[in-house]
Amino acid sequence: MSADQPSPKRPFRDSALLYAGMAVVFVVLVFITGGKMAVAIPVALGCFVVATGYAWWKLKQRLEEEQRREREQEAS
Repeated sequence: MSADQPSPKRPFRDSALLYAGMAVVFVVLVFITGGKMAVAIPVALGCFVVATGYAWWKLKQRLEEEQRREREQEAS
């Protein structure tokens, strides 16, 4: 995200909703096409967990980096 764009108010929630929506679309597509739901649901859940975990990790890194920069600016 560039410095001139404001951060969303709830970035983690936004990411979780996006990935949940993608998982639902995936399951619906598998259902419509006659695929195996016993495979689709665990795959969708696994992808949701991994993607949401990655988003949380990157958000945490970004917040820590912002805090580090603020501390450096205050020190100088």
